[in-house]
Amino acid sequence: MAFNDFFAGEIAVELLKQLLAISRKSCLCKSSADNLITSIEELLYSGVELSAIRQSQLDRFSETLRGGLELARKVLSSGRWNVYKNLQLARKMEKLEKQVSRFVSGTMQAHLLADVHHMRFETMERFDRLEGRLEQRLNSMKIGAGGWVEEAVKRMEVEEEASLGIIGGVGLDLGKNNVKKMIIGRDDLNVIGIWGIGGSGKTTLANEICKDNQVRSHFNDRILFLTVSQSPDVQQLRARIWGFLTGNEAMGYTNNLFVPQGTLQCEWGSGPRTLVVLDDVWSLPVLEKLIFRIPTYKTLVVSRFKFPANVVNEVYKVELLREDESMSLFCHSAFGQTSIPPTANETLVKQIVNECKGLPLAIKVIGASLRDQPEMYWASAKKRLLRGEPICESHENKLLERMAISVEYLCKKVKECFLDLGSFPEDKKIPLDVLINMWVEIHDIDEEEAFAILVELADKNLLTLVKDARVGDSYSSFYEICVTQHDVLRDLAIHLSNCGDVNERKRLLMPRRDAELPREWERNTDQPFNAQIVSVHTGEMREMDWFRMEFPKAEVLILNFSSNEYFLPPFIDDMPKLRALIVINHGTTEAILENFSAFTNLANLRSLWLEKVWAPQLTNLIVPLKNLQKLSMVLCKVNNSFHPSVLDLPLIFPRLSELIIDHCDDLIKLPVSICEVNSLQSLSITNCHRLCEMPANLGMLKKLQILRLYACPELKTLPPTIGELIGLKYLDISQCVNLRCLPKEIGKLACLEKIDMRECSQIMSLPTQTALLNLKSLKRVICDDEVCWQWKYLENTMPDLYVQVAEKWYSLDWLDG
Repeated sequence: MAFNDFFAGEIAVELLKQLLAISRKSCLCKSSADNLITSIEELLYSGVELSAIRQSQLDRFSETLRGGLELARKVLSSGRWNVYKNLQLARKMEKLEKQVSRFVSGTMQAHLLADVHHMRFETMERFDRLEGRLEQRLNSMKIGAGGWVEEAVKRMEVEEEASLGIIGGVGLDLGKNNVKKMIIGRDDLNVIGIWGIGGSGKTTLANEICKDNQVRSHFNDRILFLTVSQSPDVQQLRARIWGFLTGNEAMGYTNNLFVPQGTLQCEWGSGPRTLVVLDDVWSLPVLEKLIFRIPTYKTLVVSRFKFPANVVNEVYKVELLREDESMSLFCHSAFGQTSIPPTANETLVKQIVNECKGLPLAIKVIGASLRDQPEMYWASAKKRLLRGEPICESHENKLLERMAISVEYLCKKVKECFLDLGSFPEDKKIPLDVLINMWVEIHDIDEEEAFAILVELADKNLLTLVKDARVGDSYSSFYEICVTQHDVLRDLAIHLSNCGDVNERKRLLMPRRDAELPREWERNTDQPFNAQIVSVHTGEMREMDWFRMEFPKAEVLILNFSSNEYFLPPFIDDMPKLRALIVINHGTTEAILENFSAFTNLANLRSLWLEKVWAPQLTNLIVPLKNLQKLSMVLCKVNNSFHPSVLDLPLIFPRLSELIIDHCDDLIKLPVSICEVNSLQSLSITNCHRLCEMPANLGMLKKLQILRLYACPELKTLPPTIGELIGLKYLDISQCVNLRCLPKEIGKLACLEKIDMRECSQIMSLPTQTALLNLKSLKRVICDDEVCWQWKYLENTMPDLYVQVAEKWYSLDWLDG
């Protein structure tokens, strides 16, 4: 009997009606129901009657499935804290699993396999996909494999939404090929990883790997797929894996008395090739307990998190969808076809798809939320997406709340740092220096802990580090590193931050640039705003565009704008606790800042970041920044900022410890007044292409530990007084291509630990060996091949010295704001 005969007759028509009703009413099973409806409609054309036995089998299966769907609805509606009821439902789920397992593995399974054997290839793929999802859901429902049933149901929903993957695109095939090469082409790899952002299709890719004929043949169909989840029963999972490896699979459902103890890292003799897929892994300690180090046995780990290379040998990172793939997937969800229909607003569709940024889960959920909705609803949805808001309750529940799973299990401090990322504009690189400064000031942590939090968020796929290939060593600066974040994750941070009354929010945010401040803020100005972080994103702002607001608790103010002129907000004067001020112009030219009188009450300001603005001419009256420790000026006009005739810099900045001047093209001579700031510990003058002279009294900076003069091509000499910097530990003169020599006085720097002088092509010789031998603390030199032999000569008498020959490296990443 042909496979399509199985779906013919009255029973198929009745089942189709049931699935249509489920699709309308059940959130949990809507995706499965829709896919089944599509399959049945394609196959329901034969009209051949089923035998009585087969109809009876299908009737029993329909009754079981109907009962299971009703039970699933009860599970979804059950409250999280109703422990007794959840336990009852959990037992019923286990009973349901046994009933379905017995039915599927009996006579019905034999008939299905016989039919599948004669089915054409496309239909076979569709059935395998549906059957695989059923098996996965049954495994997920088991308490021993995944903890609470409510959690398992949520996990099933996430997998349902991601299951469609890529329609007709090359992304899935590319991922399959890369992972297959690791699994069946590399005998030296025992543990392989699939890593990606939540909702990127990792589970879909893993499922496709398991169904691939070449993979199945390589492992002789010995493939076990397990969902681990956030709260796994590790002993149960260990028992299932061990039972699968030893051929005693029933042991995984009974006890684990015969499972070897420890981390299961022992070496065994070879056995049959076996692949175990561990999906949705959240914890490194859990993962280590589920790995066997046995030849011919391989583990495929699917996770949002990046695990160490000594545990997961090699990783494939799931890429987001291309533009054409995104459009196909969105149209399938929104219109039931793979292209924009003639009746749809093409511009509006493209705008909404662009907001999804290639994330499959976002594309499918948003598309489904807009299906059959009028054009005005679509327009409203676009505006809400632009503001980082959910477009409807379904969107909030299915996407933002599911993405929030990645955040829920972070410790409080790390979660707060993640939420802070919503303070910055979309599609812009965030200078790490800005983040570190902000976190240090408001979370009571030091720079090292802040950087560790950043790495943790990156390893959990909650942000992306954009690194300069030169950084990462000791004394490397944070401002050389940038951070980016997927828009859906940013929307999640904004969504979680915007809960509650606007006056009581910890973060007061403008998600997208607007011509004016939010009306919601203006309506609530009769009461103080208790925000700790305030982020404003506008175009040009004049004095009349601001309204009065009180911020008694604000510690961070971020001003993002795009204009040639900008009037600083008067409410800065009502921020007595302000510790960090970030002013960033995203326009094409430097903006003129007005209203510096607002700075008069910033006695607690510790960090000031100015980007692409005309830096103000500092005077003793306007800027009494007594506690400012870090001043950063990037892409600014600065030449008149430190005029000594009107400025007593040590008086204004008595505690300034770090000064950064980067990409400031009008800086020709470093002002002498800077050398009078005795508290300065770090001075970075980088990418200033017209700087040609350093002040002769540079040696006055007795506390200076770090001096960076990176990429200043017009600088030809260093002042002899550099030898008076008795505390200097790090000197960076790399890419100073016209610097002719190192002054002989450099030999006086007894504390100097590291010199970076790569790409200094004019320096052909060094000071005398006698002078260099006085560098008692020198541990590392990075230089070009032309002078390396002169440094290496010192290695014989300075055993702690390491001379590194640098590879030439250039980057214009800073141009991509």
